[in-house]
Amino acid sequence: MAELLAAVDDSFFTDRTGGGCIQENKLFCPGWVADNYDRYVDPTLQHLVLVGSAVVAGFLIAFALGVFAHRHRFLQTPFLAGTGILYTIPSISFFFLLLPITGRGALTAIIALTAFNLQIIFRNMTNGLRNVPQNVTEAATGIGMTKSQVLWQVELPLAMPEIIAGLRIATVSTVALATLAVFANGGGLGTEIVSGSNITFKTGIIVAGSIAVIMAIVFDGMLLLAGKLLAPWKRVAQ
Repeated sequence: MAELLAAVDDSFFTDRTGGGCIQENKLFCPGWVADNYDRYVDPTLQHLVLVGSAVVAGFLIAFALGVFAHRHRFLQTPFLAGTGILYTIPSISFFFLLLPITGRGALTAIIALTAFNLQIIFRNMTNGLRNVPQNVTEAATGIGMTKSQVLWQVELPLAMPEIIAGLRIATVSTVALATLAVFANGGGLGTEIVSGSNITFKTGIIVAGSIAVIMAIVFDGMLLLAGKLLAPWKRVAQ
């Protein structure tokens, strides 16, 4: 935090009066945004990398755990408890706990964000697999399918709507949590939220926050579309 504050020079305060905006009288200054939009390009790209890396890593780990727990049902409870413990650790505390191990940077942020994804995706995946009708799996076995074929060709496709739902929740929450990467020097939009504004000037916070909201909406819409493409029978049912 001290490094962030030290990086703020006099121009930080003087460049906020651009565009004919008086900072004491206006909550949002469009003119300043037009003059300084380029400062949000790198943080936005960094945020995309943080979110994308964490969601992909979290999905791959949770997917592997989910498949393994589905094959060995007694592991579902301990896996759920373990991912639940990670999920309940206060987010900023998690970043600080990792700092002595992984150091300051994007890696620390990605590890923490991945850990927060695990329970959401794992829970939805196991619920989806468990909710596949037993008569469907029995019929698949009856026509000669192996356990692996039943899993990949029957159970996972039928569980896909719930898996995608968990992935949507995890992705949207990761977009928000990734703003805390600034405390691990991991970059992202949190940099502009923390060091890009002051008490009397809120435009920087509004712009950075709005970009994060738009990013979350876009990701959610993309996953919603992917879910409809991967489960066309749901569209017919609706």
